[in-house]
Amino acid sequence: MWGFFPLYWPLLEPSTPVEILAHRIVWSLLVITVVVVAMRRTSRLRATLAVRRTRRLLVLAAALITINWGTYIWGVNNGHVVETSLGYFINPLVSVGLGVLVFGERLRRIQWVAIGLAGLAVLVLTVDYGRPPWIALILGFSFGCYGLVKKKASAGAVESLAVETAVMTPVALTYLTFLGVTGAATFGTSGALHAVLLVGTGAITVLPLLCFGAAATRIPLSSLGLMQYVTPTTQFILGLVVFGEPMPPTRWIGFVMIWLALALYTGEALKHRRTLRRSVQPAAA
Repeated sequence: MWGFFPLYWPLLEPSTPVEILAHRIVWSLLVITVVVVAMRRTSRLRATLAVRRTRRLLVLAAALITINWGTYIWGVNNGHVVETSLGYFINPLVSVGLGVLVFGERLRRIQWVAIGLAGLAVLVLTVDYGRPPWIALILGFSFGCYGLVKKKASAGAVESLAVETAVMTPVALTYLTFLGVTGAATFGTSGALHAVLLVGTGAITVLPLLCFGAAATRIPLSSLGLMQYVTPTTQFILGLVVFGEPMPPTRWIGFVMIWLALALYTGEALKHRRTLRRSVQPAAA
């Protein structure tokens, strides 16, 4: 579902990316509120809000995910689907780098090679685009930092999204009110289907997250990590096949370098996990 997001946002034109973002926040809060009540998570939500440190971290998470959502919508609606896919390809490597900087995690040799190769790929893509791939970098780093903050907050996926959207909803409603007063709003003025699609941004935001949360408790973490590459791969294919975005040779080189870095990192991580498992089994026996 995340992979097919680029097909949805262009349907919301003539709404601007900021208006789409505001609607996404507001309707996501409505949907997640229904989910909280339906799943009887209100007590967990109150417990989450009761911790001051958690509240502060979720406010920061709200700012980061708003930047991520807004950048993604802008990128897709301005013909940069391939570059948005790059952001989610480099996101796992960004998370690795943040683990080193914040948690003092130590990388093994192949992991350092993967990080270095990814950095070189960004330089190659900078030459190709004639600028740093800002959209991809903002997406990768904002989502990587978002994951880091959420890890520190230790809040449930449903409860944290409820808090995050609640934090940003007053800002979103203020902007939508401004658009309505100035006559620039498209909601209610561009047809019933357009209004329904804007409301639908809440469902398409929450539903994949709920599926992800359910999957995380049912399948191995290694499988979950590999399956997350489905999202940027689908977006990349859509950018090429559906949206017809150009891929000059230099850009192909940059993307191949990113894919190689991911293959090196993922292969090494899986091998290391198998080695640890073998060493733990005799000890447990």
